[in-house]
Amino acid sequence: MPIELNETLVIGISATALFDLSEADRVFKEKYKSDPDTAIDEYRKYMLEKENDELSDGTGMPLIRSLLNLNSHQQESEKNPIVEVVVISRNSPETGFRVLKEIRRRSLPITRSAFTAGEKSSSYLDAFYVDLFLTTSEDDAQKVIDSGVCAAALVKEPPKNSEKLDENQVRFAFDADAVLFSEASEIVNQTEGLETFWNTEDEAQDVPLQEGPYANLLKKLSKVQERLPGRIEYSPVKLAIMTARNSPAEMRVIKTLRAWDVYVDQAFFLGGLQKSRFLKAFKPHIFFDDQDSHLDPAAGDVPSAKVLYPSNSPLNDLIAKRKANNSMQPTTDATAN
Repeated sequence: MPIELNETLVIGISATALFDLSEADRVFKEKYKSDPDTAIDEYRKYMLEKENDELSDGTGMPLIRSLLNLNSHQQESEKNPIVEVVVISRNSPETGFRVLKEIRRRSLPITRSAFTAGEKSSSYLDAFYVDLFLTTSEDDAQKVIDSGVCAAALVKEPPKNSEKLDENQVRFAFDADAVLFSEASEIVNQTEGLETFWNTEDEAQDVPLQEGPYANLLKKLSKVQERLPGRIEYSPVKLAIMTARNSPAEMRVIKTLRAWDVYVDQAFFLGGLQKSRFLKAFKPHIFFDDQDSHLDPAAGDVPSAKVLYPSNSPLNDLIAKRKANNSMQPTTDATAN
């Protein structure tokens, strides 16, 4: 009978998010600029020459290792694994062979993969039952977000200052608006200001927030928690919300999670404090946010990934206008420092 993975948390990840293939990517891009017709051949030659060289960790590796370890808790009576990881790469099977060798060298229990030879990876996510797709390709991440097939994120470079993370636990940190929840409240904040945002959220605290691109992933993770030993505070899966919201906009978040029947271990309502300070303490295996102003300070210490807005989102225009206005502001000695 065909295998189905509806009850399994399925993570799709590109080869470049799992392993550090930045040097190979640089070789391809440089050759493509100078001679597009031979770039693929040059890349293939490079990958074949380096086929036996070990690869370093990509940004997604700490998350993947710890997620796969959750399968040690699977009961004998359960047919489907708790977690499944699928490598979905734009490499061809030939150039992707190096990736497969590295997976075997590390004895990672990853058995499914797809190598699409340049075709978009997003076409195959639904077929693999993917709940979350991690990639270094902005084009792929954008297509997935626009399709609504699953959660997707563009991973930042691997952190340079990170501590070794506990592989017996998996810790997720999520931003709230435009990530777990829809962008509607953030649009109010951007267009009408913070005071209106606070008042609107306080008045609507009994109305659940609309679902954002990561709502289904959060719900799936909550179901995974139910399959694991050590309920609540002792669970191997820890979920945290790191949001710039603060009082009086915090109550609606908690009431929405109750309406979704989702348990979150920790919530931080920071009111403008730098998230990176709290992320260093929480030590997530991955942090999801929609704004570079939060991601860039955090990415040096914790694995971080950007959630892109849908192409038709008003936030794209609002942010572009804000950047344009900022670039037109005169620079003074005070602002330059």
